[in-house]
Amino acid sequence: MRLALMSDLHANLHALQACLAHAREQQATHYAFLGDLVGYGADPGAVVDLVMGLADEGALVLKGNHDDMAARPPGTCAQPTLGETTARWTHDQLDAAQRSFLDGLPMTQQLDRALLVHATVDEPELWRYVYDAAAAGQSLDAASAHEEVRYVFGGHVHRQSLYYRAADGQLMPFTPTPGMPIPVSARRHWLATIGSVGQPRDGSPKAMYTLYDSEQSELTFHRVAYDHHAAADAIRRAGLPDFFADRLEIGR
Repeated sequence: MRLALMSDLHANLHALQACLAHAREQQATHYAFLGDLVGYGADPGAVVDLVMGLADEGALVLKGNHDDMAARPPGTCAQPTLGETTARWTHDQLDAAQRSFLDGLPMTQQLDRALLVHATVDEPELWRYVYDAAAAGQSLDAASAHEEVRYVFGGHVHRQSLYYRAADGQLMPFTPTPGMPIPVSARRHWLATIGSVGQPRDGSPKAMYTLYDSEQSELTFHRVAYDHHAAADAIRRAGLPDFFADRLEIGR
């Protein structure tokens, strides 16, 4: 199995199409989308339709916090978050079938030895971020309830990172190099944040996704160039905040 892992699409159709094309070139055989299909970007309907079609073909799809807000927008508050400012707009762009699809998505999925989640395995509905080894360790500890699980793949942080459990039990960080396969032996436990397709935040506008090869026990983190200026222009034309467009152009 060559599993293309994609997360945090954020209604960025340009980036999603580029990552799917790249994954096909890499001979991906399976696809998994780890949440946040919508939010921030200009094309929520088109992105959800594309993912729904892939789900019909067997792709796994999880719920992210922005999907949850789009399906059930929060009430008006004095100081809304960035996500809340677009939740109602996104909700109104989607039809009933699209909203129902987002609302019914699961929080986790297991595929062979891999456990997939948007945020963390420990209380995934709280949308915790895996920014360090401590959070990665808590998520892996929660995954240990499934004895056969050796890999946890998540998104949410909009960055690509990899942790493994050393012999002494400590979680060790490993910095991946894009395009370089990393051996991930099932003798160890691993946690990867696979990056963001639609809104990278590490200073590069290139889209992110990750390919897991179960037969070779390898993980490859990819960066994909796409027309991020066109994606930003679409946000501005939609009347969404300029900030959402600006950050696409600088990768922040």
